[in-house]
Order: sequence, then C-alpha cells, then structure tokens
Amino acid sequence: MADTKAELQRQIDALGPWFHNLHLPGGVQTLPNHFLGGDFPSFKWEQIRPHVPEDLTGWRVLDVGCNAGFYSFELARRGASVLAIDMEPLYLDQARWAVQQFGLQDRVEFRQLQVYDLARSSEQFDLVWFMGVFYHLRYPLLALDILAQRTRRMMMFQTLSMPGEEVYPDTRDHPITERTPLLDTGWPKMAFIEHRFSGDPTNWWVPNHAGIEAMLRSSGLRVTARPAEEIYLCVPNAETAAWRWDTQYASVFPAPRAAEAGRGAPVDASLEDAPS
Repeated sequence: MADTKAELQRQIDALGPWFHNLHLPGGVQTLPNHFLGGDFPSFKWEQIRPHVPEDLTGWRVLDVGCNAGFYSFELARRGASVLAIDMEPLYLDQARWAVQQFGLQDRVEFRQLQVYDLARSSEQFDLVWFMGVFYHLRYPLLALDILAQRTRRMMMFQTLSMPGEEVYPDTRDHPITERTPLLDTGWPKMAFIEHRFSGDPTNWWVPNHAGIEAMLRSSGLRVTARPAEEIYLCVPNAETAAWRWDTQYASVFPAPRAAEAGRGAPVDASLEDAPS
C-alpha cells in the first residue's frame, strides 16, 4: 500500500501545480494544503450540493472551465453525462488522469474548447456549470449569452464580485442628462481590471451584485436561489432576454433562440477535440 501511495504521489507531483484538491481512492489528495484555505473546492461543493438534484440520471451537463474536474466528477457520480471544457492543457491533463482514478471515464468527456466556441454548437444542456470563469473572460457577457442559449433546465453561476448587496430601485430608463444614478453603489456595474488583481492578469472584471443579477436577466436567466456567497442558481427565462430585441445577436446566433431548433443535437463536429 505504501508503494502504491508513493507512486500515486509521484504522478500527482508530475502533473502539478494543482488548483483542485481531489480526494483520490486510497486517501491521497492532490492539494491538501490549498492556498485558499480549507479543502477547496470540497467546502464550496458542500454549500452548493443541496441545490443540485441528487439523481441526475439522463441529464446532460456542461462544465465550463472544468480545471482538474472536481465538479464534473461530483455531477457524474449523481448519474449525469458531463461534457467538461477548459483551455488550459495542464488542467485537462490532470482531469484526464483523475477520471481514470475515479473510474468515471464513461460519464465524463474532456475537450479543449473556449466558451465562445459553443456559439457554433446547437447542443442543449440540462445543467450548465459556469463557476470561476466569468471574470477571467475579456468578453464575459457574450459568454453568458452563449451559455444561456444552451441552458435547458438550470445554470450554476459564480463570479468574483464587489462587496455589497445594494440594488438601485429603478434602472428602466433615465434621460441622457441624468447620469448621477450611475454612481450609486446599487447601480448595475462592473469594475474593469486593466493590469492585475490578486496578482492575476486574467482577472478582467469585478461586477457588483446588482450587475450580476441584471446581466443574468438580460441573458434570459432568472435567479431562483443563492446557494452561497457569489453563487447564483438560475433557470431559463426568455421574457427578460435581450436577444428578443437586440439585433447584435444575429452576428453570433443564426436567429433568436436558434438553439431551440436543435435541442438535443450533438456538438458540431468542428468543435470536437481529441478523444479524452
């Protein structure tokens, strides 16, 4: 057993550095002393899991920015078929190694894709897992629009955010000369990070709570729960979607709500990555 654990640790070290602490069979962990403190992302999953159906049999799940696959594995254990995507080869190498350790390779598929690539797909997903990615994107609202179009039942959304929960009471319309309300802490907004935030040059945006909810509504989603700080559980709500009137969507989607016409269709062959 000691030799087996030592070999497992050797493989873990060779695949590092890690961001997800995975509890592997036999008790070995990939990052037991996480710099975020605690057992990450297990402690976050404990907050979220009561809001996810226990039985996901028959559900198709999209895990955006899957990293080493922690959430993909948890959702697969509940019976889901998971498509997990990331752009970082290191994380995909970790995930493809870990899925073998858990014996979940028949339930989870990993592909190297950008979230924007999904605009060329017509596949619908019962659950879209969109956590820890939004604020790393140069074009976050485009990504949210694309994923909202792919969401059939629910989305779990998380982003880095500003402190506070204030919401300005009326943002429907204001004269062009009346701009003072834009300075209110409750007006929907995002801070732009030109250089670095927390030492990370890919932290581009930090929205406030009002801005998060407004963008979710504008993309055609309705918040139904707040499982934890910065986390929003959403369901589709076409009534508030900007694609109903904003013609810019035509440059991304062939027609408004085009995804519905191909509901359940496979991901386009042009988006296929090498087999996992």
